[in-house]
Amino acid sequence: MPLGSVPAMTHPSPALNHSTTVRPAAPEDAEELVRLRKIMLDALRPSDDVTWQPFAVADLRSRLAEPDGDLAVFVVDRPDGARARAGGAPALAACAAGTVERRLAGPGNPLGLSGHVFNVATDPGMRRRGYSRACMTALLAWYRERGVPRIDLHASVDGEPLYASLGFVRHREPAMRLSY
Repeated sequence: MPLGSVPAMTHPSPALNHSTTVRPAAPEDAEELVRLRKIMLDALRPSDDVTWQPFAVADLRSRLAEPDGDLAVFVVDRPDGARARAGGAPALAACAAGTVERRLAGPGNPLGLSGHVFNVATDPGMRRRGYSRACMTALLAWYRERGVPRIDLHASVDGEPLYASLGFVRHREPAMRLSY
């Protein structure tokens, strides 16, 4: 199912005794998504470097316009109806983003598909309302619809309880990285 055809979904938010509406992100959400990504990245390792942001905005605009791409982002708009800028897209309360990668098939994965959640963030003023959980629930449903049997993520200390409650478990897998 193309991401653009995924309807907005309503999830219960028991902590606040109301429902949360989650929707697929649109190209016009790109700047807000980058703002939330900066919040997430700064929580892990603060940085004054913002040179990456225009590239990230352009990349998101392009990839979110693809009807059946390998990127999915689900968002919750701020409940106060705030706008990112006058006449612009809604200001976002939270998001969850992930990709699908196709590798060679193997045992337990006949399609060779794997998922990677790389960005889950909530605006600091919107936390403890179930918004990240609602976005993650929508993202996990997107993965299931595509037959992705394995999803990886790197959890922060603050995020680990949420991911564990969704079924993620720590694993021991040797990983190496080369950076240029």
